[in-house]
Amino acid sequence: MVHFVGAGPGAVDLITVRGQELLRSADVVIYAGSLVNPELLQMTKPNCRIFNSARMTLDEVLDEMKKAESEGLVTVRLHTGDMSLYGAIREQMDALDELGIAYDDTPGVSSFCGAASALNAEYTLPNVSQTVIITRKAGRTPVPEREGIPSLAQHGSTMVLFLSSGMIPALQEDLLQGAYTEDTPAAIVYKATWPDEKTVRCTVGTLADEAAKAGITKTALVLVGDFLAGDYEKSRLYDPSFTTEFRKAKENK
Repeated sequence: MVHFVGAGPGAVDLITVRGQELLRSADVVIYAGSLVNPELLQMTKPNCRIFNSARMTLDEVLDEMKKAESEGLVTVRLHTGDMSLYGAIREQMDALDELGIAYDDTPGVSSFCGAASALNAEYTLPNVSQTVIITRKAGRTPVPEREGIPSLAQHGSTMVLFLSSGMIPALQEDLLQGAYTEDTPAAIVYKATWPDEKTVRCTVGTLADEAAKAGITKTALVLVGDFLAGDYEKSRLYDPSFTTEFRKAKENK
C-alpha cells in the first residue's frame, strides 16, 4: 500500500493526525526533500527506509514503491503542503494504477493557508473579494495561455501565487496589466509557518523592490488583493437582523 500524505506547510505540528500516524507506521518514506521539513522524519521507525525525491526521477520513485510493495511493506509518499496543489501526484497515481498497486490520499494544510495565518488575514471578505485565484507565473513550466497572469488579474480578486517568487519583477508587470493598481495591497510570505518565516507587506507597485530588500527569491508565496487592506463589511451570518437555519432574526426595538 502507498499512502500519499500532505506534510503541511512547514511547522512540524501542522501535519494532520492521520498523516502523523501513517508516517509513524511506514516502512518506507519517500519525501520531497526540497520543501518538506526534515524534522518530520524523526517520527519514523528506526528501521524505516527513507528516500529524498529531490534527487530522484519519477521512474526511480516508482521503482522504490514497486520494491516496497513486492516486500509487503507500507510506503508513505510525503509531499509538501497539500499535494493536490502543484504536487505532481497524478502521474504517480496513474503509474500505480497501471502497476496494480493500491494507494490512498491524506490531505495536508496548504502553504496558502499558512501564509494567511502568518498575516492574520482572511482571503474572502464581504464586499471586498469572494474569490481566491491560486495560480503561478509561467516559467520553465508553462501555463495555459488563457491562465496567464494579465488575464487572471482582470478579475481584481484575491490572488495567491505559488512558484513565482524568483520572477517578481516580471510578475509585478503582469499584475499591473489587470485590475490591480500600483497601490493595491500585496504581501510576500517566505517559508510560511517555518521557524525562519518572514513576511513583507507592500503594494503591487513595490513588490519587486521589497522582495529585493528582503532577499527573497524562492520558497515564498505572493499574495495580492484588497483583502490585505482595512476596509470590509461585517459578515451577515452573525448580524442579529439576519435569519439563519439555526437562529431567528431579532427585531429592532
